[in-house]
Amino acid sequence: MPLAYYSRSATEAFWSEHWGGHTVEGLLEIARTSPLTRLIEEHLPPGRRLLEAGCGRGQYVLLFRERGRVAVGADWSFDAVKPAAQAGAPLAVMDLRALAVRSRSVGAYLSLGVVEHDPAGPGGIVAEAARVLPPGGVLLLSVPYWNGLRRLFAPILRRQGRRALAVGGQFYQFAFTRREVRVFLESHGFAVRSFHPYDPGRVIRKVLGAVVGLGGSPAKNDARPGLGARGPRQSGVRTLARRCLYTPPALRLLGHMILAVAVRR
Repeated sequence: MPLAYYSRSATEAFWSEHWGGHTVEGLLEIARTSPLTRLIEEHLPPGRRLLEAGCGRGQYVLLFRERGRVAVGADWSFDAVKPAAQAGAPLAVMDLRALAVRSRSVGAYLSLGVVEHDPAGPGGIVAEAARVLPPGGVLLLSVPYWNGLRRLFAPILRRQGRRALAVGGQFYQFAFTRREVRVFLESHGFAVRSFHPYDPGRVIRKVLGAVVGLGGSPAKNDARPGLGARGPRQSGVRTLARRCLYTPPALRLLGHMILAVAVRR
């Protein structure tokens, strides 16, 4: 069973408030240097229309259009997409379980930290992704990763979840194992090619935030270009820390999110 978290329900109002604290320009600048961006670009097929479902402020749509791709975005929060849409970005408000998009009309589908927030499970959104992709279309989908650290503390996390639920907490999100992700993707017609954990610094940023100027990640991904330090010496520490955190063992232990790369059968 996926690991469930309870606090505040991820409603449209929640996302409007969440994205309201971030500017399009700031998120776009972060995305330009994010390790996640490089990871996504490695697996995007060339020359195909990209749909980002759950695009938030639209920074990835803007970035990929900057880099010559045909990209469009959809989100269920009007307030999230409004600034970039008013400036001419091809963003729209849609229910991700019932997209106003023709079947088999996009060549690649991107979803970053979205499907885990549906209390009914990811099936509805994934089924719609399968509808809009043709056979051979590429899906890149990330969810919170049930990593080694979460496995170690699973009894404590589940107990905390039950307590939060008992005092009125609402469902917020699931965390998934690789096997669980593979199962829900394959059940909707996808063949999984690879998995890529990322954002291993999330816990470290929270613990050391007061010391080195970190903080929680501003968006749904490993958005910060490093540890946020400044100066040559601190920059060297940042580079070394990143190299250590992005080794396979560290990613399996600490990766906050995991990106699945799959193809529509």
